[in-house]
Amino acid sequence: MKNIDLVKDNIDNLTSLWKTVATPLLSYHKNDPFQYSKIKNSGWPNRLWFREDISEENLPQILEIIEKNPGLIIPYWDIFGSNSNEIFEKNEFQIRVQLVAMALKLGEKFLIENNLTFKRVLNEEDAKTWSDIYPLSFSYVISKETLVHNYEDVKFYLVHLNEKPIGTLTLFQTGNVMGIHGVGVIPEMRKKGYAEEIMKFAINEAIDANCEYAHLQASPLGKGIYTRLGFEDLFVITNYFL
Repeated sequence: MKNIDLVKDNIDNLTSLWKTVATPLLSYHKNDPFQYSKIKNSGWPNRLWFREDISEENLPQILEIIEKNPGLIIPYWDIFGSNSNEIFEKNEFQIRVQLVAMALKLGEKFLIENNLTFKRVLNEEDAKTWSDIYPLSFSYVISKETLVHNYEDVKFYLVHLNEKPIGTLTLFQTGNVMGIHGVGVIPEMRKKGYAEEIMKFAINEAIDANCEYAHLQASPLGKGIYTRLGFEDLFVITNYFL
């Protein structure tokens, strides 16, 4: 059995990030047992999530929220041991992507080759650049406004190579946990070791912030790098949409 605290910390960091970024844009809503956020002109977070297991009785409420907020994605944490995800599968929900929640106990800092430079986004111009290149790595947009309203609470980084923006990184701390999110490298710069260098920078930042663990949610594309750096699997997140 995996450490229950690590599972909780991973979900706490991720859902706190969604709540944090959506709140200043008046896009976070609590509708027990669900919480959801839908930011205008943005593909993220736009999630409907829950912390306790669900049953068929919850389906009408889920459908009602989605009807009013089309495009919401439902992350299902594979931690309940109940097969309650079948509620989605037999009600015409489709799987968008499966991610693996992972954690790393922090120790020694990594040596970094220093090919890349990291600039924290703290102005509108950098926010626009970040928002423009992010969808080149991912299949959705994070609006410039989302960054502009969250400079203080969330660390968004633009990653440069020779002064050209080639990637993104988001760091979000909850307690002694650093969540590493949005690690992206534009397609023409992939397979050159840059994603790994971004990760090493992120891990070193987490150590400098006196965190005990780094957490993330890995796509199939990035999972090999994270495993190589020492991250361990916790559980699977299946993202459903209607």
